[in-house]
Amino acid sequence: MMKRGLYILFFLICSLGISQNQDLFNQATSLYNEGKFDEAAEKYLAILENGEHSAELYFNLGNTYYKLNEIAPSIFYYEKALLLNPNDGDVKNNLAFAQNMTLDDIETLPQAGISRFYKTVTSFFSFDQWAYLAVIFMILFVALYILFYFLAYAAQKRVAFISALVFFVFSIGSFIFAYVQYSDFEADQPAIVFAEEISIKSEPNARSQEVFVLHAGTKVNVLNQLNDWKKIALINGKTGWVPAEEIKDIKDF
Repeated sequence: MMKRGLYILFFLICSLGISQNQDLFNQATSLYNEGKFDEAAEKYLAILENGEHSAELYFNLGNTYYKLNEIAPSIFYYEKALLLNPNDGDVKNNLAFAQNMTLDDIETLPQAGISRFYKTVTSFFSFDQWAYLAVIFMILFVALYILFYFLAYAAQKRVAFISALVFFVFSIGSFIFAYVQYSDFEADQPAIVFAEEISIKSEPNARSQEVFVLHAGTKVNVLNQLNDWKKIALINGKTGWVPAEEIKDIKDF
């Protein structure tokens, strides 16, 4: 009886929290539509402090900061939205607009044809979507393989057998893509520069030589951390060290 009471209490607390966050979300959206962007941002951030994370919430925060002309947090929250929903066209479009407002124009290193093709194919779905496809194709393979034994005619058996092999190959391919995507996701540690202008150093100390300068909103990849410094890399291959507090990790939820 006590255990049941605890379950009921837990359910009521969760329901109250969801209701409160929904109220905050509705209030924030109304404030945004009224042009009260500072107040809208406060409401959206309050939802994050309550522990709720969603692509829609991050997307709305990105829009709010874009309206406030705060490009770094705008890009930061658009990128977080894409982590949760990588195929969202609206997020991608708004992110592109925000990135056009940044000062740093960094050219991507050219990729070989095979590497570019591999990136195009594997990025079509997220790693969890590739995994779901692998499971679906494997189920189809098993179903057709079982059907192969129950069919009476040779032509039908041939079709079922060949179809089963095709789905087996698709399943293995999807699993490989899921694994590769997940490995890339784990290796990638993206962050956004929040400092208006920051000097990137050759070594993890303020006395070392400046190698280049970055501005708010630029996306970097964190390679390593030493005390209060992080080693970063740009898409053009340049690397350097930056004070950890000057950038924010996109994967930090």
